[in-house]
Amino acid sequence: MGLLMPWWLLLLLLVSFGSPAHRFSDKDICLLDNSKLRQRLKQLQDMLYLYELQLKDILENTYHKTKSSLFSSNRSTQHETLLPTTSGNLIVYDQDCSAVYSRKKTKNGYYRIRPRADREPFLVYCDMSDSGGWTVIQRRSNGKENFNRKWDDYKLGFGKFQGKNDEYWLGNDHIYDLLTRGESSLKIDLVDWHGERRYAVYENFQLNNEQDNYRLWFGTYSGNAGDALSGGSNFVDQWSASHKGMQFTTSDKDHDRFLAGNCALENKGGWWFNRCHAVNLNGRYYKTGRYNGSHDNGITWSTWHGPWYSLRYVAMKIRAPFFVDSESGDGENSQGG
Repeated sequence: MGLLMPWWLLLLLLVSFGSPAHRFSDKDICLLDNSKLRQRLKQLQDMLYLYELQLKDILENTYHKTKSSLFSSNRSTQHETLLPTTSGNLIVYDQDCSAVYSRKKTKNGYYRIRPRADREPFLVYCDMSDSGGWTVIQRRSNGKENFNRKWDDYKLGFGKFQGKNDEYWLGNDHIYDLLTRGESSLKIDLVDWHGERRYAVYENFQLNNEQDNYRLWFGTYSGNAGDALSGGSNFVDQWSASHKGMQFTTSDKDHDRFLAGNCALENKGGWWFNRCHAVNLNGRYYKTGRYNGSHDNGITWSTWHGPWYSLRYVAMKIRAPFFVDSESGDGENSQGG
């Protein structure tokens, strides 16, 4: 058999023929040791390959970088974020920002989360103020990002995920995955052009899947901005403008109840339109507050400033209801404004 004899067979022969007449020669023992070393070398090579993959993932993704002398000497300044928790050779991601907060990671910033084990992780902004643990699913702060986009963009998400005031839509698929984990509360922070802040909280915030066009459901309202998602206090307005039970509409996929047109096309952004809206947080960003036009297509919350006032800052964020605090958040400041 020569060099091809496996070490376990040699060992068997040693046990079976252990008499002095059948002892292994020095050459046989050397072959046995050589086989064991080859097996150990293969194990080490496999481990090295896994570590190389892990290192490659860390070096190629800025969200893994930590502040250390290894990177600070020859790299430009990066947004400081934290490494996910690790277990053995596998990176383990938190399921949402409340899980991040529960691990005593209480600094505002971007974190990678993984709500579902069968889906890839993705980046989110975690608002750790306002009693902590909020996963921000939408933000408008400066008008730099174009929200007049089509279905696939709203499905997958868009915007920048780097600076503390970057604008983005997390993506309907990601929002749906976050909400399937259990009951969630939605909180909306609003800031006008005079710096005044309001907020609205909705219990039992839910989305259906894409087959039902991400139909929107929500429960009891609380806050000081007014219940605009329900269409306001007027029954006629509620019939035509309530967003409860509405499907998501974009300029290329019309699921609203406006038979004479497409609300997303008129109002410059995807949303859960009725005929058309009392709230549109994905509308056109006007830097004047009050605006005019053929359509009320600004960033509107009608129960506060009415439909012809476009807000300066809005953020939508979710978390499990047991985290809910009775006080309002810091609004723009909680997002680093």
